[in-house]
Amino acid sequence: MIVGSTREGRVGDRIARWFVSRAAGRDGIELRVLDLLDYELPARYPKTPTPQVTAFAAEVGLAEAFVVVTPEYNRSFPASLKQAIDYAYDEWRAKPVGFVSYGHRSDGLCAVEQLRPVFCELHAVTMRDAVRLDLMHDQLDEDDHAVAAMLDQLAWWGLALREARAARPYVA
Repeated sequence: MIVGSTREGRVGDRIARWFVSRAAGRDGIELRVLDLLDYELPARYPKTPTPQVTAFAAEVGLAEAFVVVTPEYNRSFPASLKQAIDYAYDEWRAKPVGFVSYGHRSDGLCAVEQLRPVFCELHAVTMRDAVRLDLMHDQLDEDDHAVAAMLDQLAWWGLALREARAARPYVA
């Protein structure tokens, strides 16, 4: 799971903890949290990857599926998340991506709609269902159905794509 906000005063870490508590104990799912605050990614794409860039890309490479926790800022997702996505490239290929989004009124829907084509370009498969949270109405105890639906899809695609990658390396 990638926590995409690095903004001071963010709620992304609280949303991530909530999601981890909902996903804990599900068969076939082992969550590891990659909080972008824990990586000192350079502001500019370096000619040579820094150790932090290499470490982040390696973590992405080890994962078989992703849950991206993202806020909606100005009808899109944060620059910190785009930057992190761009630091890995081949590591995203032929892997499923689910979304937990949050915002005011729109529930982060615009952020997810902006992220879908980014991951499509990276040859990742995005889940149809997502978890969307409206910060205007603290609803963290009401979305278990959305969590289950997204995790069911993520687990299915994760297994299917793992088997496909094992049978034949993905070529873009």
